[in-house]
Amino acid sequence: MADLLEQAIARVKALSVDEQNTIATLILEELEDESRWDTSFAGSHNLLAELAAEAMAEYHAGNSQELDPKKLLLRRL
Repeated sequence: MADLLEQAIARVKALSVDEQNTIATLILEELEDESRWDTSFAGSHNLLAELAAEAMAEYHAGNSQELDPKKLLLRRL
């Protein structure tokens, strides 16, 4: 086990059971979220490639415009 993880676990062990459960829940949720992200990203390569090709086709056809960050800020206000 990594030293940093061992330090974290030692500190968590010193907490109350409720606090330990709260931290454990946060860790488990984060791991699950990371797993879902990895699964989603792994299955999206073809879609991303298609979207990129579509964007490039629109650009080459002259159907795009340069992004102006100042105009974006004004729209948000």
